[in-house]
Amino acid sequence: MNTEENGDGETSNRRIQVRFVTKLPQPYKVPNSTIAIPSDLTRFGLSSLVNALLESNDDDYQTEAFDFLIDGEFVRMSLEQFLLAKGISAERILEIEYTRAVAPRKEEDPSLHDDWVSAVDGSSSRFILTGCYDGFGRVWKGAGLCTHILEGHSDGVTSVSIFNPEGIKGVETVTVATASKDRTLRLWKINPEEATDHPARVRAYKILRGHKSSVQSVAAQTNGEMVCSGSWDCTINLWRINDTNAENDFVSKKRKVEGQVEDSQLEGEAFTTLVGHSQCVSSVIWPQRESIYSASWDHSIRKWDVENGKNVSDIFCGKALNCLDIGGDGSALIAAGGSDPVVRIWDPRKPGTSAPVLQFASHTSWVSSCKWHDKSPFHLLSSSYDGKVMLWDLRTAWSLSVIESHSDKVLCADWWKSDSVISGGADSKLCISSNIPIQ
Repeated sequence: MNTEENGDGETSNRRIQVRFVTKLPQPYKVPNSTIAIPSDLTRFGLSSLVNALLESNDDDYQTEAFDFLIDGEFVRMSLEQFLLAKGISAERILEIEYTRAVAPRKEEDPSLHDDWVSAVDGSSSRFILTGCYDGFGRVWKGAGLCTHILEGHSDGVTSVSIFNPEGIKGVETVTVATASKDRTLRLWKINPEEATDHPARVRAYKILRGHKSSVQSVAAQTNGEMVCSGSWDCTINLWRINDTNAENDFVSKKRKVEGQVEDSQLEGEAFTTLVGHSQCVSSVIWPQRESIYSASWDHSIRKWDVENGKNVSDIFCGKALNCLDIGGDGSALIAAGGSDPVVRIWDPRKPGTSAPVLQFASHTSWVSSCKWHDKSPFHLLSSSYDGKVMLWDLRTAWSLSVIESHSDKVLCADWWKSDSVISGGADSKLCISSNIPIQ
């Protein structure tokens, strides 16, 4: 039995009555009976206890790591400390819910690039899209399996985005966008299912020009008809992705490469420019057809009405911002991070939304990316220049898991296939941490 010293140097042998409950399927259900356990158990002691109960009923059971909730909040201290902090009586029978711990069960071999991996998109279950400071975009079917190289940028790729990630019925190709320090965006069509013995080299079907400085972020509209971009020139541009000639488009001349004439490329201009930020627009997202959100080094998060181009709401946080995402409960919570170690969460539905409703502060350097889980209202991830990716749950201020796959700054991260985390860093690696149980 675990014993811990209290503040007077004595050990606590107090026992409390508990009942363990779970929403997990078999073989993870323990008998629904009340048992007495030491009050000084922490989550690790509780996990050992639940595993012992499960093993007693199943000789083939494999030990699992568990997390524990009381009244909907994760336990991150001893039971006695938790009950005292929350004002919960230890005299009643305590119902403790357990779930599988949200942490990777497997680390895939890293996928090597030739320079910093600055951007990653895992929104398609069929492939991963990365951007690299060597100027190339790359498509990966899995760890180490590069199927396409997107070539054409003359400087580092800073951001990538996939349109209609799961594809359109009857259409083999998927459209993706890349943004670059060369002040352009490029649009590409790839077939993620085509068989190839070596990576296919792909040329963009359309180049989007108009920014006066490095393009820092790109995001696709939800229905895949348009794209928006944020730049160091402090503006947000909106573009059409059509692959036929349209207003604001023109066709560049054909050119000879190694004796062969390449197809001509469309070149497009922005049809709308949103102006209001006073410094670099570091992140843009387009979660609803009618609304764009942006984050900037001017310390603000802005919501824009796409139809009239107006800035309809602002949140100021006092820090230069690097990243932004919308998700969580009702797909309404705003997560952002930037020039300090804190991930901040706002709920615009509540009055006084200038103050975050939650703050996660376990990183030790700037936050480079944050991303909500696509199927859970509670879970999100963050990456940081401290070399770590952290997984979070809104029901506790402590990180659920710390992933330390990189040997240098982590520049980008995303979820993939709902149960994996993908990340890119200054160590030139794409890392995949898989088999993460999210309930």
